[in-house]
Amino acid sequence: MPKTQDAIATSSATELAAWIRSKALTSTELLDIYLDRVSRLNGTLNAVVTLDEQRAREQAQRADAEAERDEWRGPLHGLPITIKDAIETEGIRSTGGAIELSDHVPHADAPAVARLKAAGAIVFGKTNIPRWSGDIQTFNEIFGTTNNPWDVTRTPGGSSGGAAAAVASGFTSFELGTDIGGSVRMPAHCCGIFGLKPSFGVVSQRGYLDRVGGGTNDVDINVFGPLARSAADLELLLGVLAGPEPQRSSAWSLNLPAPRKPDPSQLRVGVWFEAPGVPIDSEVLRLLQNAAAQLAALGVKVEVAHPPIPSQEQLDLFFQLISAAIAPSMPDSIAEAMGGSHLGWLTAQQRRAELKLVWAQWFEQFDALLCPVLPTPAFPHDHADSIADRQLLINGKSESHTALLHWLGLIGLMELPSVSTPVGRTNSGLPVGMQVVTAYLRDREAIAIAQLVEQTLGGYSAPPHFATTQ
Repeated sequence: MPKTQDAIATSSATELAAWIRSKALTSTELLDIYLDRVSRLNGTLNAVVTLDEQRAREQAQRADAEAERDEWRGPLHGLPITIKDAIETEGIRSTGGAIELSDHVPHADAPAVARLKAAGAIVFGKTNIPRWSGDIQTFNEIFGTTNNPWDVTRTPGGSSGGAAAAVASGFTSFELGTDIGGSVRMPAHCCGIFGLKPSFGVVSQRGYLDRVGGGTNDVDINVFGPLARSAADLELLLGVLAGPEPQRSSAWSLNLPAPRKPDPSQLRVGVWFEAPGVPIDSEVLRLLQNAAAQLAALGVKVEVAHPPIPSQEQLDLFFQLISAAIAPSMPDSIAEAMGGSHLGWLTAQQRRAELKLVWAQWFEQFDALLCPVLPTPAFPHDHADSIADRQLLINGKSESHTALLHWLGLIGLMELPSVSTPVGRTNSGLPVGMQVVTAYLRDREAIAIAQLVEQTLGGYSAPPHFATTQ
């Protein structure tokens, strides 16, 4: 186990859990480390917005007493964690980033949070989000703006920006985020950590605060997924989080298959880094190409290939369906127009089913698709009213912020699993991630391939300001 508190705080959840299990580290010690770092370092980031210190300390002491008796709650025993503020957490203010819920304290946990707690995790705080998780940056009227730990003038992404910043900065063992338009994958990319968007339906999304009265039904495209400091952490957390809704658990079970091809030389992956009319930063492209080359050097069969889909049509379909999904959180004056007609939604669903079949047939020949998360590293804060009104420079050319959603939307619409894995940093030191996408319910294969990338390229490292703080 590392000797410094900084090194402990930025270790993987898998390592932390093992140290607690071996009694080299106590839950109380780890909680103290995180609370101290939040107290000293969160001011520059504004990632953690609510604390529940007293109850967390009591739970950590209980976990330590159980450990002394060799009584273990589960694989996450004693790990202190934070949870995205869009997810209901019992006894802790959970706002959805909206002033309407600024004093909302749920009486019960979202099922995914309950699963983490049942496995031994201890929730001690909540992390910042945009209003109703509806932005690709992280800011709201209650808590203000969250900054990127690699460059505070830039966004950590959204909507799980506080979550990703907290994980990258060593404020928590891991995090639970949500992803409807890239809200796990984008912040993971921007902050240099790992994020899993599971297959749709694998992790319960009940308790999702996307509007007043929300959380009682599933939202189209949306998933809950973990953010962490290693691919092994994603595997550990997926094993805890995956499962049926509580109402179905008496009859339904879930058994995600193990990776089919552990030998790299048996893997065949397609790379899709460039598309007509889609901008991509030259440094991002260089890092993605290097990651693909490194996999090829391991023996992986890497080909420039992707499913034969009409990508612009599929992206338009994504925008149509996500508009319908988020319409209930919008003001009445625009919600109905955004939602469209029921017939329009059914027609879009039929076309989505046809496109899903094209992807499924492609994955019969390929084990994974590698593609960008964003076409640019973390970008400067820009809080103009509408995402469509915002502009940023990519290769010296002004582009709309909607261009940032291209790769995220293509994958999210198809309900496929995707891991955002770090592949390096730009010349200015900003992290870059890559999506590893696999067939539906092949989540563990995406994680396994991400682990190959991690072993080759080095994976997560703490942002300089947060690596040595004592």
